[in-house]
Amino acid sequence: MTTDTAPWRATILTLYPEMFPGPLGLSLSGDALARGTWALETHQIREHGIGRHRSVDDTPAGGGAGMVLRCDVLAAAIDAAAAPDDPRPRLLMSPRGKQLSQARVRALSAGPGAVIVCGRFEGVDERVISARGLEEVSIGDYVLSGGEIAALVLVDACVRLLPGVMGKVASGEDESFEAGRLEYPHYTRPREWEGHAIPDILNSGNHGAIARWREAESLRLTQERRPDLLTRHED
Repeated sequence: MTTDTAPWRATILTLYPEMFPGPLGLSLSGDALARGTWALETHQIREHGIGRHRSVDDTPAGGGAGMVLRCDVLAAAIDAAAAPDDPRPRLLMSPRGKQLSQARVRALSAGPGAVIVCGRFEGVDERVISARGLEEVSIGDYVLSGGEIAALVLVDACVRLLPGVMGKVASGEDESFEAGRLEYPHYTRPREWEGHAIPDILNSGNHGAIARWREAESLRLTQERRPDLLTRHED
């Protein structure tokens, strides 16, 4: 677990360090960053580029479209950013990686942090992935221009779970995906709006009945929208 003397630490390897902290510097994550609850550092991959122009990529072996991030360049950047005995997992944001889950986010947030590599171009030389023990992580079945936006998503998901970041611990316990279900509907004032009223049960003061209603609504929404979550949770 993280402690006051060793905050959760994210190290980002990227060709665009100016994209950070970006939204991570605002709201809950930004406040926590300012307080030292977590730390962020970026490393410019191009500093380890080849030649006068600091080249970081080359054409694909075997031909094909696009360019590939060189293994020697990326390995040098990783070695400069993280010592061999650094206990943090080394992640490569990649559409072919295992899809990020709330369970994986919780595991990452409970650790010392992460070293996150943001790919660009057509891909990354396969040799550096195995040689530097990179775990490929995806945030969904689609392709982005680079790994930076995916890294922002991953870090935000982890940071909000760190102790003291959210106002109430319960805020993170009843959310979607925490128990293999989607979250129940939320309501607040006004009591009636454009002919739509807050369900009576929520104004009843009967906390047991409210809890049962929320559980039923959570199950209903999950069955309608993401039945795969129920099957996965049963497994």
